Amino acid sequence: MQIRQSIHSDHAKQLDTQGLRREFLVEEIFTPDQLTMTYSHIDRIVFGGIMPVQDPLAFSDALGKTFGVSYFLERRELGLINIGGPGVVVVDGIPFEIGNAEALYVGQGARELSFVSVDAMQPAKFYYNSAPAHVSFPTRKVTQAQASPSTLGEAATSNRRTI
Repeated sequence: MQIRQSIHSDHAKQLDTQGLRREFLVEEIFTPDQLTMTYSHIDRIVFGGIMPVQDPLAFSDALGKTFGVSYFLERRELGLINIGGPGVVVVDGIPFEIGNAEALYVGQGARELSFVSVDAMQPAKFYYNSAPAHVSFPTRKVTQAQASPSTLGEAATSNRRTI
């Protein structure tokens, strides 16, 4: 796991391109048959990629000890989006089939998470974020059809975006 310390905004203004890249850029997110993880002290967010190809991948209980808890999501929640081929995420024994551009929210307290690709030739690529949580919500799959996009801002102010 990479750990990124937060830096003061005045310090960031003094950095050149190489310095900004060193402090903020994470270049390797997806590695075959590995789980990558970066912990940022900015908002205590954890993010990374999970790319199971030949073997299933899982968060171990030892990972929780890194955060001072028994298991990773004891006091955290997690959201992931699959940007690869079809995959399956098993949360506490319940499988969720997650296709390309589909998402899964995993609530605080989920103890066992494992990840597998349906086809090793087109592996799943699960990009995830995890943040501290204080309330547990149920695990839920979200598809593109369930999304309700909202377009905001104006092109004239270079602020037009769809959320």
